[in-house]
Amino acid sequence: MLKLTFLGTSAGVPTKQRNVTALAIESLNPYSSGASRQQNKKSRPWVLVDCGEGTQQQLLHTKLSLHQLEAICITHVHGDHCYGLPGLLASAAMSGRTAALTLIAPKAIATLLEAITLTTELYFPFAINFMAIEDLLSEPNSENKDQVIIPLDNQHQLVINIHPLSHRVASYGFAITETISRRTLNTDKLTAAGIPASALWGRLQQGEDVVTEDGRKLYAADYVDNEVQNTRVVVAGDNDTPDYLSAAVVDADLLVHEATYTHEVLNKIQAKNPDFDPMHSSAQLVGRFAQNNELKNLILTHFSARYQSFDNPQSSTPNMAHIRLDAQSAYAGNLWLAADFDQYMVNGSADLIDEEEGSRVQYLGSARDYKQ
Repeated sequence: MLKLTFLGTSAGVPTKQRNVTALAIESLNPYSSGASRQQNKKSRPWVLVDCGEGTQQQLLHTKLSLHQLEAICITHVHGDHCYGLPGLLASAAMSGRTAALTLIAPKAIATLLEAITLTTELYFPFAINFMAIEDLLSEPNSENKDQVIIPLDNQHQLVINIHPLSHRVASYGFAITETISRRTLNTDKLTAAGIPASALWGRLQQGEDVVTEDGRKLYAADYVDNEVQNTRVVVAGDNDTPDYLSAAVVDADLLVHEATYTHEVLNKIQAKNPDFDPMHSSAQLVGRFAQNNELKNLILTHFSARYQSFDNPQSSTPNMAHIRLDAQSAYAGNLWLAADFDQYMVNGSADLIDEEEGSRVQYLGSARDYKQ
């Protein structure tokens, strides 16, 4: 299960209602021991995709903790996606974080951090495991060169795959897959074999072969069923060619993609200045891609500041209704337009889905609605 919290949904500059881009993705394992208690903890392991200016301020309105942040992924070097990174890392240091942090980003981000640490005497009491995207993608003779694995425990991990996109600077999308390995002990088979409940049962469930008091050897493979469950979310950076994500969205439960303009406005911008293409997607363009690839769930974000947050198709003022209708002109699946602090739960496993809801993605409300 992946829980998404949108920390910023504006493109380029913040507005009174929207901060610039950032998305938190929490990784939840409902099968871990003490799962009910874990569900109520103040913080869970999470990944941050992009870190626009003010992201750490947005975090103060959520229950997310910088101590449980496992990795930061930066899609590209434009400021509305990375200017908040130095401040967020500085705050993590001042809060006493000591655990190592993975940072997956273009090489230029390392240069940015080096300059700031030197000029502001910034000190990190934790290791930053910097993984330059350019280096990862250029590794020779590596079948999984675009892949980063983040282990959370022995039965729970995240796999992050990197996908090049099309923008004015090198931009990337991240396919984030949560993998949960669940071991179920066949207690009926053990009872039928005359093996009473004991500590041996627990050792078998952990995958260990054991010997009973009467000398019988029991193989875990004979009494334990292994089930692997995946939840996959694809998050795109700025991108004018959604088709570049065709391979990434195979078996994806959800696509999160920028929709900076309506198609009409994008065409006008391109026609007005043929020498400058913003290289963004329209809502219609993303909707058509999602429809053609049979994606059932789509969240749009990264909206131009010209679009107001209200939804009124009759208004002459650009607003969310215009974005929504533009996407729906090409897409018939489940569609959401993200707002700051919106939260969504993504359940990739069929047995976790509410049959009445009928969707692997469910809107939970605003993070600001919960008491801190």
